[in-house]
Amino acid sequence: METVIKVEKLTKTYKLYDKNTDRLKEALSLTKKKQYYKEFHALKEISFSVRKGETVGILGTNGSGKSTILKIITGVLNSTAGNVEVRGRISALLELGAGFNMEYTGIENIYLNGMMMGLTREEVKHRLQDIIDFADIGDFVYQPVKTYSSGMFARLAFAVSINVEPDILIVDEALSVGDMYFQEKCFEKMKQMVNKGATILFVSHSLPAIRNFCDRAIWIEKGKLKLQGKAEDVCESYKKYLEDFNKKIEVTELRAIDHTIKAKNKICIMGVSLNKELYYTDEDIEICIDLKFMTEQIKYGIGIIIRDSKGDIVTLFNTIRDDILLEKNIGQIKLVIPKNDFLSGTYYISASVCDDMIMYPYDTEEYIAKFEINSVNNKIGIPISEGQFRAKHKWIYR
Repeated sequence: METVIKVEKLTKTYKLYDKNTDRLKEALSLTKKKQYYKEFHALKEISFSVRKGETVGILGTNGSGKSTILKIITGVLNSTAGNVEVRGRISALLELGAGFNMEYTGIENIYLNGMMMGLTREEVKHRLQDIIDFADIGDFVYQPVKTYSSGMFARLAFAVSINVEPDILIVDEALSVGDMYFQEKCFEKMKQMVNKGATILFVSHSLPAIRNFCDRAIWIEKGKLKLQGKAEDVCESYKKYLEDFNKKIEVTELRAIDHTIKAKNKICIMGVSLNKELYYTDEDIEICIDLKFMTEQIKYGIGIIIRDSKGDIVTLFNTIRDDILLEKNIGQIKLVIPKNDFLSGTYYISASVCDDMIMYPYDTEEYIAKFEINSVNNKIGIPISEGQFRAKHKWIYR
């Protein structure tokens, strides 16, 4: 299949000056030494290609170089080194405001952008009503765009971009400011474009959007090409990368139990264990809590909190909440989560023993155990759900 975008060893380097006077000193200097500035490599020898009719997503954390690549491909920026080849008419929706004159009305900007993309005035006029209908911003189309909200601006910009019938459409996170109805309309329109042979390069922080909409994905991190391949595989690797990154910042390592400080506890947690370390969605999870009692005839409850890799509570369980009152000294209590609905990720367990009113703890152990979950796909290879768990459910239809 024909290659329409070819990027070879693309590099973009910026000069960073501590003071404005250093820029002047460099300009007047007879040498070419780097004594007045530091170099920042926004892109480092990135290479990839996109074939005709493909939908390719670009992933990466903020500042990774995603937008820089798109600006070079569209000709907004020049590269420091490397080469970019593009075959076909490009329509690009980059940051809001790019290519628009704030003093012009929406109608005037439609003509301005259409002609900048290579259309004649008559060709823009022929498409004008389709653009107005798609943008659906009412009489604001006759007002200066400086009066628009960000959502209205996105509507008009996207309507122009797709209705010039480009060979290649490039979208950089601009849809994130639109409402859900408009985003749905945009994705449906892009699907129609792909079915007609158009190529789409799509930047988004939304993993479900890239996983479900794109054929392939390219992951850029710190200016370097980290991974490229099937959208599902790249999204899964990127998701794990984000989870590991967040764990380093927000979640402490598992904590060992210090039994020496529990001498006066009426009930002590001696350990927490699981039947497995790695589960798949729909498998049973078994969590065992081992207890030691220092007194007889005590009423108590057992609590389990499950947190994600950011330390946020995903769910919790408590015997008191379940109207189970424990009055016997039981050495081991097991919590079974049948056919678990958790999705891919790392989860941390905290355990507690409380009084019968959940007013105070006899003992608490935070981040005492953890488990991993791998999600599963349906018959056509799409993940069964998104988020952190899949709720038990059923469909009723006639």
